[in-house]
Amino acid sequence: MSKEEFSIETPIRPDAFDLSDEEKIVRIEGHVRAILETLGMDMKDDSINKTPYRVAKMYVKEIFSGLHPANKPKITLFENKYKYSQMLVEKDIAVYSMCEHHLVPIYGKAHVAYISNGEVIGLSKINRIVKYFSKRPQVQERLTRQIAQELKETLKTQDVAVVIDAAHMCVAARGVEDVNSSTVTADLSGQFQNEATRLEFLRYIGY
Repeated sequence: MSKEEFSIETPIRPDAFDLSDEEKIVRIEGHVRAILETLGMDMKDDSINKTPYRVAKMYVKEIFSGLHPANKPKITLFENKYKYSQMLVEKDIAVYSMCEHHLVPIYGKAHVAYISNGEVIGLSKINRIVKYFSKRPQVQERLTRQIAQELKETLKTQDVAVVIDAAHMCVAARGVEDVNSSTVTADLSGQFQNEATRLEFLRYIGY
C-alpha cells in the first residue's frame, strides 16, 4: 500500500472487528445510557428509556455500518459491448454521513463520472459505493477521495471524477450556526484533468 493510499484510509484499529455486532450494541448502549444520565435525563421515562439501545443499534447496523468490510457492496462489471467512449455521469446521489469531529450529520449530493476502459459498472453499484463509504465517521475530503479511489481500482481506469456538495450540521447547528453554507470537494483524475473534459462534466452536474 502506497503512502498516498494509506492517507485516505479511515483510521480503524486492527482489533476493530473482534467484537460481534451484538456485543458492540450492548457496550454502546451502556455508554449512551451513562451519557444521558450524566446530562440529567430521567431514564425511567418511557420516551427515553429505550433510547440507548436505539442509538447503539443505529450506530452499528446503520449509520456506521460502512466501517465493516463485510458490508462492502459486491461490484458487478459488464463488458462495454456498445463501445461507449464518452463519460458516464451519475449525478445527485444522496449522501448521508457523520462528521467524525462532532458526530453530527453531513448530508448532500455526490456526482460521479467515469470513462470506460473496456468495462462498465452497474449503475446502482455507484450509489452503493457512495453509501458504503458515507456510512462511517467521515471528513468530506476523505470521503470524496475514497469513492474516487474505489472506482478507479474497480474500473481499472484513472478517468474518474467525483464531486460532493454537502451541508455540515457541525457548522449549521453549533459554532458559527451558519445554515446557508455548503462544502464542495472534488477528485478529478485522468482525462477529467483536461480542461474540456472537466468543463463538460461540470456542465452536466450544473456547476
